[in-house]
Amino acid sequence: MLYYEIGSTELELNAEELKKGLYEALNKLGAKRKVLAIPPDYTRLPSRSGELTEFAWQYYGDALTDVLPALGTHTPMTANQIKHMFGSLPPTLIRDHDWRNDVITLGFVPAEYVKEVSEGAVDFPWPVQVNKLLVEGNFDLILSIGQVVPHEVVGMANYNKNIFVGTGGVEGINKSHFVGAAYGMEKMMGHADTPVRRLFNYASEHFAGHLPIVYVQTVVGLDKRDGKIKTRGLFIGDDFEVFDKAAKLALQVNFEMLDKPLKKVVVYLDPTEFKSTWLGNKSIYRTRMAIDDGGELIVIAPALKEFGEDKEIDRLIRKYGYFGTPATLKACSENEELRNNLSAAAHLIHGSSEGRFSITYCPGKGSENLTQAEIESVGFKYGDIDKITVKYNPEKLRDGFNTMDDGEEIFYISNPALGLWAFRDRFEY
Repeated sequence: MLYYEIGSTELELNAEELKKGLYEALNKLGAKRKVLAIPPDYTRLPSRSGELTEFAWQYYGDALTDVLPALGTHTPMTANQIKHMFGSLPPTLIRDHDWRNDVITLGFVPAEYVKEVSEGAVDFPWPVQVNKLLVEGNFDLILSIGQVVPHEVVGMANYNKNIFVGTGGVEGINKSHFVGAAYGMEKMMGHADTPVRRLFNYASEHFAGHLPIVYVQTVVGLDKRDGKIKTRGLFIGDDFEVFDKAAKLALQVNFEMLDKPLKKVVVYLDPTEFKSTWLGNKSIYRTRMAIDDGGELIVIAPALKEFGEDKEIDRLIRKYGYFGTPATLKACSENEELRNNLSAAAHLIHGSSEGRFSITYCPGKGSENLTQAEIESVGFKYGDIDKITVKYNPEKLRDGFNTMDDGEEIFYISNPALGLWAFRDRFEY
């Protein structure tokens, strides 16, 4: 059922309008005794989910007893991040999701179904895992809050991904990531109906129907006319319709179809959001369908300090590197540790251009930043951030095409998490 919907490509929702829409939906749900909110973590700061979580707490008061950020494999939020994202929300309400120890398995999507939807790419059963708090917390409402936006693993982010990955466990996250990688990331990005989404929908229908989940979905994008982030939609409901409507709008808001492939792309990674290639490789995922063969991607990453936010994943990335699909699949077949961490293997595939274009990372020069040797050891090129930013100054560039003083044309992206870019002939409809 859809409780609230508003959205268009020209709409600009402010905080009061978001609050009004949320409250209208919550009024329809009636009084609640105990409420859990599941927003994204700080890596989804522009989603407006922090404000919506704060508004939900203001609405329910003491009845909102727990806030479980959908960390997935990410590190827990810091006190400063919590305050910045959630405002006046009491930090004592925050619960840290531990994807290794805090999960329970609700059931298994059959291997034959996994094989069918992945078109034979994989054939293992997929475990439906969630944080035990969802089941044992005795909630009569679970608010899953987040942004629908193009995504490399599932096609379009959020909806039940927020539950089964954001609060999921090791095996569930690993295998869902690998299904997407094995099927083909470029066949999925920007699509609402994908093999991974079908797994999540099967899980919702067969194993999670008893959980009182209501989805609060935003659509947020960058307005190239003034360079500002605008909230274009808010959709609240408890079934697939809420995601379907948000995804259709997100495709209009967040997806840019280009008439020609790009020779050089420069991406800036905001230091408050991007500290790892695990997140920073969105610069690769979201642009790979736009970059020409033999093209160049330059990633300006002033806060880059690690490869994986999870220590074990970081170790595996350092050991096996971003050397393409054949090398990763060979490493999987020969090394049990990589077979046992398929989300890392999927990430290694996603983070390689398969030799089609070059990838240059430009980390900051602080003591915590990744070094040139570390960058090059995993298969990327290294760029000197001081020299690169003299030529390509993020403060002077505008999103989209820019012509440099020497006549060079580049395509600039100030936040890769907000969009998807593709050359018309490369996108698979």
